[in-house]
Amino acid sequence: MWSALRAEALADDGALVADRRAAGTGYLAEIDGVPVGTATLTSLDGRPLLSRIGVIPAARGRGVATFLLEVIAEHRVALGDAEIVMLVRLDHPELVAGWQGVGFREEAVRDAHVLLRRPLPVVVEAPDADAMRELGRRLAHVLNPGDLIVASGELGAGKTTFTQGLGAGLNVDGPVISPTFVLSRIHRSRNGGPDLVHVDAYRLGSFAELEDLDLEASLGEAVTLVEWGSGVAEALTTDRIELDIRRGTDPDDDTRWVSVTPLGDRWDRAAVAAALKED
Repeated sequence: MWSALRAEALADDGALVADRRAAGTGYLAEIDGVPVGTATLTSLDGRPLLSRIGVIPAARGRGVATFLLEVIAEHRVALGDAEIVMLVRLDHPELVAGWQGVGFREEAVRDAHVLLRRPLPVVVEAPDADAMRELGRRLAHVLNPGDLIVASGELGAGKTTFTQGLGAGLNVDGPVISPTFVLSRIHRSRNGGPDLVHVDAYRLGSFAELEDLDLEASLGEAVTLVEWGSGVAEALTTDRIELDIRRGTDPDDDTRWVSVTPLGDRWDRAAVAAALKED
């Protein structure tokens, strides 16, 4: 996907990249101290515009562009932005499709370019397991049948704990525990709402293996959460919530930072943010 990224970004010299970084508009990715990718933000209609991004040929396929997007997202969320945009030439439909594959959506056509937009994460702190369950319960308030959540985070991050709160908010049968060995569990609704389909994709190596679980049969009527789903479950639908849970380096600190990114036309980021941050 990234082989056709705009090559002019790779021609920027080190001083120019350093100036952009100092100004908060330039980003540099390194592997073992060697620069492998750059990105630049400008502004369009008051929104941050991803205007240049490039990865050296030797580093393509190693997730550099995705890493740059994650860093940009974290930075712009801290500055209070809700989304980023970019312009892609109409005569490069393969690039439009590539960016749409990582969550960008078409907003308009401007002067032979497609204007794409991507919501930025809603980031919430969870100091303990109870707070993590509460976040799941709150998110359930804005979920509907057919919604997909792709959850990522290291072992012990709290993905199943979050799902327990989600199940409580949806009022489904329990207990909600990790489906590590059965791969998928269906928790039936107690009140006529959507069921919860809880999937563990840790042992799955491809979308084809995920397809064997026949999730499509329930996807339209249930709320589906796929743990370890990053890189596997996105092909189920372009409209999804990406959930990423991270913790700090102190093993005695249970605080987690939960990033919730609503992707696709079915989502209202402001409504998701309001639900997660309600008093």
